[in-house]
Amino acid sequence: MTSIAIVIVTYNSAEVLPGCLASLLPSEGVDITRVVVVDNNSRDDSVALTLAAADRLPIRSVQTGRNAGYAAAVNAGVATLAEEKYDAVWVMNPDTRLRPDTLRILTEALREPRRGIVVPKILNPDGTLQPSLRRKPTVARALAEAVIGAKAGHIGRIGELIADPREYEQPHAAAWATGAAMLLGADMVREIGDWDESLLLYSEETEYALRAGDHGWSLWYDPRAVVEHIGGESSTNPKLAALLVVNKVRLFKRRNNLASASAYYAAVTLGEGVRALRGRRTSRASLAALMHPNRKPSLGD
Repeated sequence: MTSIAIVIVTYNSAEVLPGCLASLLPSEGVDITRVVVVDNNSRDDSVALTLAAADRLPIRSVQTGRNAGYAAAVNAGVATLAEEKYDAVWVMNPDTRLRPDTLRILTEALREPRRGIVVPKILNPDGTLQPSLRRKPTVARALAEAVIGAKAGHIGRIGELIADPREYEQPHAAAWATGAAMLLGADMVREIGDWDESLLLYSEETEYALRAGDHGWSLWYDPRAVVEHIGGESSTNPKLAALLVVNKVRLFKRRNNLASASAYYAAVTLGEGVRALRGRRTSRASLAALMHPNRKPSLGD
């Protein structure tokens, strides 16, 4: 039986955390050896709720003492597993819910050689598809999304976001996927090292998956495994939306030459500018952040 360690990152997650932990209890066909809940200085009852679940799950509570960001919290959680044996690490948001067979299906898919990351189909609470897969970021795709918008994801392969529901009906490889729910092979985790904490929030899963690919590890999507995800705040919170856009540009710059990075920046700025002119509040915040690229991003407290 596959041994799985679970890392959950919380930040004022008391409203959703109990449902997340409860969904782990009926997991079939896997051995959950440890559940590490890493808290980023919550002001609610997240830590207390974590400790209260210790009689039902092999819980370990880790508290960073600050709003350290997603990558730093994942790293803190994985670091506590150094002396434990596990075959894979399941990283999940506290606003996700598993089905009983989710982890079993994903671990079966992970057994293929050099398959380092396996991700499930993600659904919204109403049962509709939540697009979670992405293609490799390119200048052409950034320009397509700037000009066409979200519709680019539905037209062939021109968009970075894979939005066509038909693409979610069959298993296949992808460049990267949302970090809200992903199974990481233990050998890959040990080989490629920590998540990049400099990205703070957003694009850290992009960097991690692309770096895994650089090392010859693939990311695989299996639609038989299903996770419900309540959803992110970046679509409504201007500060988080700006951080998402800035980190996307920052990561592309790190991985590409100056000419490509400049073109990518221009394409993303164009897209946010168009949407800002149409009155989108989050795009106005993103555009302002892009105009000040040296300003250090912050999650606040």
